[in-house]
Amino acid sequence: MPARAHNGLRVVALRRVEAVLEREPWAWARENHARIAANWDRRIREKPALFNGIVLICVSRAVEDGVLAVRLREADYASFLAMHDFGFPEPGVGNCFGVAALRSGDGAYLLGEMGAHTANGGKVYFPGGSLDRNDVRPDDSVDIAGSVERELLEETGLGPDTVTFDAGWTGVLDGPRIALLREARSDLPAEVMKARIDAFLAREAEPELSGIRIVRGRADIDIDTMPAYIVAFLESRL
Repeated sequence: MPARAHNGLRVVALRRVEAVLEREPWAWARENHARIAANWDRRIREKPALFNGIVLICVSRAVEDGVLAVRLREADYASFLAMHDFGFPEPGVGNCFGVAALRSGDGAYLLGEMGAHTANGGKVYFPGGSLDRNDVRPDDSVDIAGSVERELLEETGLGPDTVTFDAGWTGVLDGPRIALLREARSDLPAEVMKARIDAFLAREAEPELSGIRIVRGRADIDIDTMPAYIVAFLESRL
């Protein structure tokens, strides 16, 4: 699949993703500590369940011959949220994350609606999440594929007994955001997969997802709740 534009976003087929953690501190976060703290106070009042853990931000990226190379640095979640809330104020710095594009045996995509207690409550996404220290290998390379597999299992209960991941990636480049989608295919029909995930969510004390949506065609794409990168990916597939 060649690179294609969808409402200003680039959808790019990738053979490989090479991600490396840089150990240098993020100067912008230190210089804007007071603004970040005030923003976090506002956020935590709105969503008391938020946790200020360590995540990874993207400080550089390059795509060449189907290979995406990204360099990442550590940041606390408060700084990460402030970066988003302030409109990505530092040139060249943004968010790179992996996503499981969950697809059923009858060709539908399954997405989750985020729970009200999460930072993006009510939004509809594929399973995925921010990269963090758990994804960093001893040599400082970052295991984005492992992150996607872990997030899928944590959010839906689906593991390697149910899904098989494609080898390549689809990158959706949206300004400072880079969504890396890898199709996770199952032989099960969409309704059976939804029932399994619903049962898993019912057993969880505080599930990240509040429900599952099935997308079989373009009529099922909801631009009001689905982020632009999700819409661009689905439009490139359906």
